[in-house]
Amino acid sequence: MPTINVLNMEGKVCGEVTLSDKIFAAEINNAAVHSVVRAYLLNQRQGTQSTLTRSEVRGGGRKPWRQKGTGRARQGSIRSPQWTHGGIALGPKPRSYRVSINKKLKKIALFSALTSKVVSNELIVIDNIALDSYKTKNMVNFLKAINVDGKAVVITPEVNETVVKSARNIPGVLTTTAKILSVYDILNAKYLVIDQAALAIIEEVFA
Repeated sequence: MPTINVLNMEGKVCGEVTLSDKIFAAEINNAAVHSVVRAYLLNQRQGTQSTLTRSEVRGGGRKPWRQKGTGRARQGSIRSPQWTHGGIALGPKPRSYRVSINKKLKKIALFSALTSKVVSNELIVIDNIALDSYKTKNMVNFLKAINVDGKAVVITPEVNETVVKSARNIPGVLTTTAKILSVYDILNAKYLVIDQAALAIIEEVFA
């Protein structure tokens, strides 16, 4: 079982914790991670783009000129796709990009993402993430103390309004709870900062 140091809010080592082999020392499955991340990104798409076909463009009900005798190509409507301001022949229409992923594959991808953070030493466990007031400066100082200098996901046991509001103005810093983990967010961030109580919840819920 992997063991990792536990830090306090000042960045000092105050203990250590043993991580679950099943979650934090799993076999990294790149195919599962790819499928889950792809599904996540596709599910963010609204699919509301739309163009007008020749039947939907206003006008063009009259034949522009007679069929024969003019020397010009025959035309049936000024709203045909080859005309300026005409309809679009094969343009996009509203559609759903949604992709469903089964729970087993999601869990494999999540374990792979968490394990990758442990392997790359980008998982930081804090004994108790707590701020006195709603101040971005306090959150910035906390992240500096634990040497977090890039994108980070801060995981708390429950929704902590003080932490959420103090972190939301910091570029690249996201907050979430132990029961709502996103594979994409974990991989998109450089560091994973977890409250020790949240770590216990993760091992209880996902093990």
